[in-house]
Amino acid sequence: MKKGILAGAIAATLLFASSVNAADYVIDKQGAHASIQFKVSHLGYSFVVGRFNDFSGDFSFDKNAPTTSKVQVTINTASVDSNHQARDEHLRSGDFLNVEKFPKASFTSTSVEDKGDGKLVLHGDFTFNGVTKPLAIDAKFIGEGQDPWGGYRAGFVGNTEFALKDFGIDYDLGPSAANVHLDLVVEGVRQ
Repeated sequence: MKKGILAGAIAATLLFASSVNAADYVIDKQGAHASIQFKVSHLGYSFVVGRFNDFSGDFSFDKNAPTTSKVQVTINTASVDSNHQARDEHLRSGDFLNVEKFPKASFTSTSVEDKGDGKLVLHGDFTFNGVTKPLAIDAKFIGEGQDPWGGYRAGFVGNTEFALKDFGIDYDLGPSAANVHLDLVVEGVRQ
């Protein structure tokens, strides 16, 4: 009985200690040290590459207990930028992003897998075009430390891929353009 109580006390202490060491960060939108870029095949011959210029978010991270991490990101879908005005207007239309009806997309983590060597898999709920589905993001911890302005930062890269039809986008661009690949760069400032 005493061993069970002692084991429970140790486990509770470790859980409390790991949550105390987690730090909260805000994604550095102001300094533009983060990006969300997309890539879609164009006819199977090349790629349309673009980005979302306006997004925000935060995360909680402890490199000694990465599975306790949490991430939340919101994207202003009207900020899509593929470096081509007419195409961007079409992307904002009901054929694709439907920004008037769904001005925001979001990702909220539900769990984090630690794959070792700074590699993580973020599992979460991705809401895009008014549809919410599970999404996994392969991520890598790049580093953390003091910045020249007296702050403390942590950074990651990540990538994922999803099918447009899974989120209610059925505009036919041919089979090579069925999926969207996202590349993410995230740098956060500790709060």
